[in-house]
Amino acid sequence: MMAALQRKGWSLAEGPEAADVLIVNTCGFISAAKKESLETTLELKARYPGKKVIMVGCLSERYGKALEDQLPELDGFLGNKDPAAIVGLVEGTGAAAPGTRIPRLERTRLLSFPGTAYVKIAEGCANRCTYCAIPLIRGDLSSRPVESITEEVRGLLRRGVKELVLIAQDLGSFGSDRDGPELPLLLREIASLPGQFWVRLLYIHPDKFPRGILDIMAADPRFLPYFDLPFQHASPGILRAMGRRGVPEANLGLLEEIRLRLPRAVIRSTFLVGFPGESDADFQRLLDFQEKARFDWLGAFTYSREEDTPAYSMKDQVPKAVAEKRLREVESRQTPATAGALDAQVGRTLDILVEERVDGEDMSIGRAYLHAPDVDGLVVVRRSLPPGEWVRARITRRNGVDLEAEPAHE
Repeated sequence: MMAALQRKGWSLAEGPEAADVLIVNTCGFISAAKKESLETTLELKARYPGKKVIMVGCLSERYGKALEDQLPELDGFLGNKDPAAIVGLVEGTGAAAPGTRIPRLERTRLLSFPGTAYVKIAEGCANRCTYCAIPLIRGDLSSRPVESITEEVRGLLRRGVKELVLIAQDLGSFGSDRDGPELPLLLREIASLPGQFWVRLLYIHPDKFPRGILDIMAADPRFLPYFDLPFQHASPGILRAMGRRGVPEANLGLLEEIRLRLPRAVIRSTFLVGFPGESDADFQRLLDFQEKARFDWLGAFTYSREEDTPAYSMKDQVPKAVAEKRLREVESRQTPATAGALDAQVGRTLDILVEERVDGEDMSIGRAYLHAPDVDGLVVVRRSLPPGEWVRARITRRNGVDLEAEPAHE
């Protein structure tokens, strides 16, 4: 959207006070995100009544017509199928015709920290988990051509990007809408590129995990041994009700295989508690799986009942208080597990990608291979260093979920 606007002569303002148009990118995935999106948009319109306020993104995609009828005070709505159509809304000429058309404009500005860029390799999802609204919002899986992604990666590397974060609703399904899973093919193409850089893979559905990527990652240390595998649950009955095929034994076997092939592997997962029909016995199976899996990082969420999903009308909805109690139990058990994983890093020397300097202090904040952007801890390096560059540093101590480090002597 920024690239399309800048092509037409618009520029990014430093803050809302200096802007003529305020664009709010929204989420429509779960109730809490929808609520936050609505509140943020309406708050901006109330604070800046003379400015044009446009709601874009997934909430607009999912509820566009209803929102237009209910929120006449807003100046426009745009879904996620054609981001470049924002120009028509901003300039008052109307949006483009509907349809899935995601342009590949070269990004003029990256919104991540210096040195990091996200590369979306596919849109939509074909997994059809019964609790998930993503197919309703994003549609079926639509994978980008391998050549297009590789060319974008080349361009980002020419710009000095150090970390490429590959994302999709499910990386493991990439290419399945064509001739079959193509993630190994894509990684081999990226591996052929020269230079020193990181490649981080996020969001691989464990049922679709392509084993072929392990050999590629083991042979090329530029592919970070970091895996985000959302298992969601460990009770066979709940997994079936969720529309997921995995079983706890197979999932534990996948973790064992990853750690055997890549001993430095860091694994993050996600649990969903309070799904309809989840009994105390089901929840205990989840806790048992959590203990055996030994996750480095874990995010847990309570079930959000989303209209138009199969789970919405399921019987035996779990009371919110029960779900919240189970969430706290998962989190309390994970705290010492994450602490132990981080304690094991103390004394090691790691490459740190610096993200920002600390104002007024001789220190910087960055991430190691074990930290995905925004969701995991950080590394505080006791030296003021240029953002977007690597530094070799020795981990000296753990502080909560963060690490502290000193630059290593050559």
